[in-house]
Amino acid sequence: MSSALTDLFPYPIVQAPMAGGVSVPQLAAAVSEAGGLGFLAAGYKTADGMYQEIKHLRGLTSRPFGVNLFLPQPETADPAAVDVYAHQLAGEAAWYETELGDPDCGRDDGYDTKLAVLLDNPVPVVSFHFGVPSREVVDSLHRVGTFALVGATTVDEARAVEQSGADAVIAQGVEAGGHQGTHRDNPETGGSGTGLLALVAQVREAVSLPIVAAGGIMRGSQIAAVLAAGASAAQLGTAFLATPESGAHDLHKQALTNPLFVRTELTRAFSGRPARALVNRFLREHGPYAPAAYPEVHHLTSPVRKAAATAGDAQGMALWAGQGHRMARELPAGQLVEVLAAELAAAGTALAGGSGYPTGGGAR
Repeated sequence: MSSALTDLFPYPIVQAPMAGGVSVPQLAAAVSEAGGLGFLAAGYKTADGMYQEIKHLRGLTSRPFGVNLFLPQPETADPAAVDVYAHQLAGEAAWYETELGDPDCGRDDGYDTKLAVLLDNPVPVVSFHFGVPSREVVDSLHRVGTFALVGATTVDEARAVEQSGADAVIAQGVEAGGHQGTHRDNPETGGSGTGLLALVAQVREAVSLPIVAAGGIMRGSQIAAVLAAGASAAQLGTAFLATPESGAHDLHKQALTNPLFVRTELTRAFSGRPARALVNRFLREHGPYAPAAYPEVHHLTSPVRKAAATAGDAQGMALWAGQGHRMARELPAGQLVEVLAAELAAAGTALAGGSGYPTGGGAR
């Protein structure tokens, strides 16, 4: 990475922005204070809600941090398929004594307004999910001193990120928890993807951009592996989900290591877009029938998921998790950063015959 970008965070550790109330200011502040790069997730929030969280975070730390935006999605959903799915979910709504949400209550996530706020009140880093921002948007962020990072799940997507003028590409492997950041949701490939190490190596040969590797990383030794494969830093989500500072529901945190939830699966059941979650009753019963319809399905199921959480029923919640979820550690976020950095140093020493990777001074 450019020295200006790596100077923002001493350790090559980025906390993934997890939408839905997980990536709260307390979590981002703890990670940044410990030497990583903390992130807020603007997804599913209003522009004012995002702004208030930024203000809160700035009151907790003077260290650099990032904010993540969702790109507006094209209208590709089949309304008839959404209606059929809504009919199927009627029993869920009745069981949890709630109503299904309105699938047509908005699809751009307030993107333009949020971007305007971030240009008026610049933050150190902005990342983008579900697509590539225009060159104009990236240039406007650069003019106010903000670095732009953009996600990619394939080599072709990484090339598109490079063409946008972004400062780095977030290479997301199929192991990652939550939504796959594909630029276009193709129903024919929604259940497949490339593993992280293979993806990082391919992207490294295809583009000249620095790479932030994301997907299933839970230990410092895995950070060492992606650095060796060509990444400049690693992004971890599920690893931070279990921390006390995380805004995740307690049932979600507990489910990561609960023997009842033995595996994860990519599913459209909760949002209409491929996303990796712990397999529970809702996913098993509805995943095979969920249409490719984001954000319509997200809006449709939102009240049901919230009602299930209120009722204390993890079987009706979206338990987003990466493939490494069983390795989650209930450590304070700052301590977790320190442990990961120590594990990274130890792995580097073992691999390099004593020279080791640096545990400070910037990501490679």
